[in-house]
Amino acid sequence: MEQNTMKYKVKQYLMFAGVSTVLFSAVVILPFIYGLYLTFTSWDGVSKDKPFVGLANYIATFQDAAYWQALGRTLIYSVIAVILVNVVAFFLAYLLTSGIKGQNFFRAGFFVPNLIGGIVLGYVWKFVFNRAFVSLGKSLSVGALSTSWLATTNGAMACLIIVSVWQYAGYMMLIYVAGFMSVSKSLMEAAQIDGCTKTQATINVTIPLMRSSFVQCLFLTITRCFMVYDVNLSLTKGEPFNSSVMAAMHVYNQAFTYKNYGTGQAEALILFVVCAIVGVTQVYIGKKGEVAA
Repeated sequence: MEQNTMKYKVKQYLMFAGVSTVLFSAVVILPFIYGLYLTFTSWDGVSKDKPFVGLANYIATFQDAAYWQALGRTLIYSVIAVILVNVVAFFLAYLLTSGIKGQNFFRAGFFVPNLIGGIVLGYVWKFVFNRAFVSLGKSLSVGALSTSWLATTNGAMACLIIVSVWQYAGYMMLIYVAGFMSVSKSLMEAAQIDGCTKTQATINVTIPLMRSSFVQCLFLTITRCFMVYDVNLSLTKGEPFNSSVMAAMHVYNQAFTYKNYGTGQAEALILFVVCAIVGVTQVYIGKKGEVAA
């Protein structure tokens, strides 16, 4: 049969996926390989010469204390932000699938922040933290709000977390809404007939059947938080005293501000590997639990 031949399968693949494969290779695969090559050079990002330096950039990366501090800062930020984003998103989804009036309107409203670009979002919230909250705190004599949180080390990190939760929670909420709606109402009714309260039925029936939603939301929030740059740039710019510089911003500064493109590319590769390991591990554990359930 002609359909079983390799030639026929290649033709079908090229017909339906050939263009996508070429574009994906040109936009993702080739730049990744080229970037990997640049990690072994001392290129400054401008000159034509790319002197080969071997593993010198990786050695410099492991000796760069500021990079590891930024990576540790990113890890702390990601852990807190991921937990808060998913907790807020889950309870919003639970509330907006309970049959309250106007729930479709509220779903759209909570999703809107995700449509705003990170740069614009950062500047808007910068005004809120520096002007609106400060004016409100002074008028109400609230000491915690009388000075800008962005002016303190812990406050700047808290601001980043607050903005991230506000931005991502609406998007994750829609995934949880889909998870809630995928659970058959007959299962909930059967659990309640057996004597479960609505809360018990949610914990013991609905949540275990929503494992795929949890896996997706956790993966998306982990990858977004580890790679955060735009909000970090427009909201804090790494201040005060570089105490809020995240890993992505440090990599950018190393490559484009300090012209150490090879070192910056090596640091970016390490950040990618760390993010990939965390993300894949989370998906593996989640999917394993999903199969067991």
